[in-house]
Parts: sequence; structure tokens; C-alpha cells
Amino acid sequence: MLQRDYTTSQLDVLEAEAIHIMREVAAEFERPCLLFSGGKDSIVMLRIAEKAFWPAPIPFPLMHVDTGHNFTEVIEFRDRRAAQLGARLVVASVQDSIDAGRVVEETGRRASRNRLQTTTLLDAIEENEYDAVFGGARRDEEKARAKERVFSFRDDFGQWDPKNQRPELWNLYNARIRKGEHIRVFPLSNWTELDIWDYIRREGIEIPSIYYAHTRKVFERDGMLLADSEFITRDEDEPLQEMTVRYRTVGDVTCTGAVQSGAVTVEAIIEEIAVSRITERGATRADDRASEASMEDRKREGYF
Repeated sequence: MLQRDYTTSQLDVLEAEAIHIMREVAAEFERPCLLFSGGKDSIVMLRIAEKAFWPAPIPFPLMHVDTGHNFTEVIEFRDRRAAQLGARLVVASVQDSIDAGRVVEETGRRASRNRLQTTTLLDAIEENEYDAVFGGARRDEEKARAKERVFSFRDDFGQWDPKNQRPELWNLYNARIRKGEHIRVFPLSNWTELDIWDYIRREGIEIPSIYYAHTRKVFERDGMLLADSEFITRDEDEPLQEMTVRYRTVGDVTCTGAVQSGAVTVEAIIEEIAVSRITERGATRADDRASEASMEDRKREGYF
């Protein structure tokens, strides 16, 4: 007698939930878009979008809020992956926002464009009339993100208010908005960093090379290893060292730190993460070392 195995793995459940969310957005909204930076979370989100609508093309554009201070390996991957899928890539430039006087560039030793992305993002949403924006945030990243719904309502100023979030019963999502408002959608909300990497391994997904161990010139600042870059000003007491490192997350060069590692395969990365007690953002993102209250304030301003 033929034996059938109906066991569903954790990854299958997470993938099915994310696919359902993406299809719900495509059905409910007129102009959705997917934030795609070339980082591992957005890469997984893009893979889910492929599966959700296959064999049809992905029915919404990709958008990257580009600080101009990026890792070249990630930008190369972003452009190549979008071209492979035949997807329309919208690049919202922080430099354009600076040139237009919409934001003022920070100065000083710890200057970063990371926070300036909020204005650029909100301007791009308004200009393109996007009513739903897929983001790769996960609830395990930090406490303020854990308060976010899957469908996260934003008012006509792009602001998030935790007291104004709508209840989500089972898999029922409230997509009703008025003109000028929009919804941030987080299909990976219930995933963990380990789930992301297990999925990358299972699906055989290509990722930028800087996620794997490589030799790079770095210097230590505030307990983090920052890359030698034209966008960062080093002090005399911050000597360069050549080390074997990799990145757990990618973002603006000025605030994204590397970790010492010899992991050159996805399997080795999973082994590292399995014993880690620090989130990838807490360990490697200077801008996310702020307090929970500070992060909530940033989200109220329209932050990712």
C-alpha cells in the first residue's frame, strides 16, 4: 500500500503564510511595491514573490532606498537579480533628497545617511502612489518591531502609531485605507534569522558574497568592526586591520559592522547563528543599538 507523508515542516508553514500574505496584497491593493535592497531578508521575500505568482511575472515593482553609501557587492547583486527576473527596479536616492534640500546630510565622526532614508522613502511612496509596501522586517529583530502587525497601518504622513494598529484575527487582514494612507506589509514577521538561513539553504538561493567569510580591511569603533571606506572618517586611534570577517546583515557602510568568522558556506553560517545569543542587528548595526523607545520614535516618523 502506498504510504503518504503529510508532515508539514516549519519552513513550509512560514512559506505558505508569506505566500498567502503576498497574494492577499496583490488582490486588495492597487499599487503595491516590494522593498529590495539585496540583503538576505529582501532576497527571501523576493523568492517568495516568485513562488506566489509563478509562472506569471511578479506583479509589482521592486524599490530600493539607496543611501549612496553601499557595499558594491550588494548593489551589483541587486541590479543583476532584478534583471534576471525582468522586474522593474525603482531606486529612490537619498543623494537626490539632499540635493533637493529635503534632508540635511549629517557631519562629524559618526555621520550616517541611514536615518535620512525615511524622507526619501516617504517621498517615493507619495510620488509613485504606492498603497502597500512590502518590507522584510521580522519580529525577532528587536522589541519595537515585535509590536508591528503583518499589515502595519501608516497615516497620510507615513507615521506609525502602535495604538492605531488593527487587530489581525487568524489570517484575516484589514486592507482598508483612504487616499494618502498606506500599509507596510511584513510577510516575514514570524520568521527568525535562523529560519531565513534554513530557507536560503533549502532553496539554494544566491546571496551577495559579503555574507560569507572574506578578508577585508576593518577598524574597531564602539565594539564594532567597520569597513575601510571613503564614506567613513577614521580617527588616529582607529588603525586598520586586515581580518577574516563576514556580514550578518547589510546596509549603509557607515553603520553596518562585520563579525569575525570563517564561515564560507551556508551550513557553516547556520552553525554560527545557532549558538549566537545576539541578534544580527544588535551585533552589527550601530543605528539599531538605540533603546526600544528611540526605535519607536523613529518608526512613528515613518522609518522602515
